[in-house]
Amino acid sequence: MTTTLLRTAGELHARVPAGRRAVAMTMGALHEGHATLIRTARELAGPDGEVVVTVFVNPLQFGAGEDLDRYPRTLEADLKLAEQAGADVVFAPSVEEVYPGGEPQVRIGAGPMGERLEGATRPGHFDGMLTVVGKLLHLTRPDVALFGQKDAQQLALVRRMVRDLNFGIEIVGVPTVREEDGLALSSRNRYLSPEQRRTALALSQALFAGRDRHAAQEALRARARATPVTHARAEALSAIGESRAAADTHAVAKAVPGCAAAVRAAARLVLDDAARLDPPLELDYLALVDPSDFTEIDDDFTGEAVLAVAARVGTTRLIDNLPLTFGAAS
Repeated sequence: MTTTLLRTAGELHARVPAGRRAVAMTMGALHEGHATLIRTARELAGPDGEVVVTVFVNPLQFGAGEDLDRYPRTLEADLKLAEQAGADVVFAPSVEEVYPGGEPQVRIGAGPMGERLEGATRPGHFDGMLTVVGKLLHLTRPDVALFGQKDAQQLALVRRMVRDLNFGIEIVGVPTVREEDGLALSSRNRYLSPEQRRTALALSQALFAGRDRHAAQEALRARARATPVTHARAEALSAIGESRAAADTHAVAKAVPGCAAAVRAAARLVLDDAARLDPPLELDYLALVDPSDFTEIDDDFTGEAVLAVAARVGTTRLIDNLPLTFGAAS
């Protein structure tokens, strides 16, 4: 398969795929995480469909002092990776093609969800992101568009925009791809020195610590439900690593699902240790949120949640998250 590079929407509109068009949106500097997006798009489009990869560094979503100018631009390498992953087209428009009249006066507002977490740290970021995603969806005219779950808040906002504004496009989230040591793949990882990269591992390690605590609590609750209220029940609970106090059968039977506070605490211990490293990790936020609106969950929460973290190591800002399910069974 030979991947075609297109620069204008007119060139793209001249193509009429026989099947579904699947679009993977990127800002370039493609890596294995993007390749996974493209391969998933290929599966969804099918043999008769068309896979389009957008490569566009959107100036609207970079704030003052952010890395717009130094954001890596590697179009030749991107074309090779896209081709190997199964893309039919790389659509790499100029800023003038996307914003022909200059910066748009009318933009898509992200609403309250866009002011939390990433939005609080980067004011206006999500308005710029949704504006360009909306434009690119119109320019590429896909049946399905794919986004990485590593940018969980972005994915949630795109889904909300498509639903609220009746875009009529299926949005698919693709799981985060990690390096062997657990670090989430990111175009910004290339900015890290070896020492900074070692510190950066604390992001994923904190998430894994929170996940492990969550799994232990869910196992405790499941065992509590399954074991008769006897002395043997307390012994069974103790056997999975809980103290006698925590294993009290009545307390466990009445316990709130999951206990979000304990999950946050387990993750924060790792991040606090990383803050004392050289170079240190500078925490922006650690949050355990409801993915429908990105508000913090309470200890009685049940359902899908996202444990999210953002931090700086040196001048590089990184984000990561893991999905968790609280009270999966009752």
